[in-house]
Amino acid sequence: MKAAISIHNISKSYGGKHPVMALKDICLQIGKGELFGLIGPDGAGKTSLFRILATLLTADSGTATVEGFDVVNDYREIRNRIGYMPGRFSLYQDLSVEENLEFFATVFGSTIQDNYDLIADIYRQIEPFRKRRAGKLSGGMKQKLALCCALIHRPAVLLLDEPTTGVDAVSRREFWTMLEKLKASGITVFVSTPYMDEASLCDRVALIQSGGILSVDTPANVAAAYPFTLYEIKAENNYHLLEQLKKQSNVRSCYISGEYLRVVFRSDADLHIHYPAKELKEVKPTIEDCFIQLMSDESN
Repeated sequence: MKAAISIHNISKSYGGKHPVMALKDICLQIGKGELFGLIGPDGAGKTSLFRILATLLTADSGTATVEGFDVVNDYREIRNRIGYMPGRFSLYQDLSVEENLEFFATVFGSTIQDNYDLIADIYRQIEPFRKRRAGKLSGGMKQKLALCCALIHRPAVLLLDEPTTGVDAVSRREFWTMLEKLKASGITVFVSTPYMDEASLCDRVALIQSGGILSVDTPANVAAAYPFTLYEIKAENNYHLLEQLKKQSNVRSCYISGEYLRVVFRSDADLHIHYPAKELKEVKPTIEDCFIQLMSDESN
């Protein structure tokens, strides 16, 4: 697979006497036409990496290319070939939906009509509000407008930094449906998210924590690599149960997930619990379980 984005040993730190490492020797290859997810919690380094790829930030060391162009030497070429949607809504709040779109199309020497076919499915949802100021839109509508503005010049690569943060569940699902259509049109989509459930919607994912990559693979392979038998447990009081399980020598790890506790025992032959539980069953691990296990391995 030919690479649309190549990242080699990228590192970045912030601060003076006591610098904080935001990125540590990052290496990634993202193929043309791939929907690739960067999955990790807030503060993991996702935004720093996206700003480097968007030529808005310079790395301390390492190299990166987008569509074969170097992020330092060829920044003008890259800016003409990418659509970038930062995590924070960055469009002009006092301009209307229509005015924002016209402005961004003009910046790239294009018009709304030139690439309307690419944004039509998205724009139709916000067209009834085309005269409304962007600052007065709902979170989901702002998200759709920002995506339209990022696509208006038909970029080869779309960089989306936590695009679904702060929007409702329905808007999140709609947004990922849009990304699938964009991928089908040949656009490379690189998206970051703190939501582990969105990882399963990507072709491949990279799990990132504290500026370092923990794993890179398909979502299915990441989950299949989970090395333990995982159980769900439920009690009348899960918090009391959690405290008791942490004290048990036969428990390797335990944490709350929704209405249940997720538990790994040191031996499948020793599933004894020193606390009354309503339910105990084996379950398949998710991306989130794998992420927690990988973080635990890193800290040990």
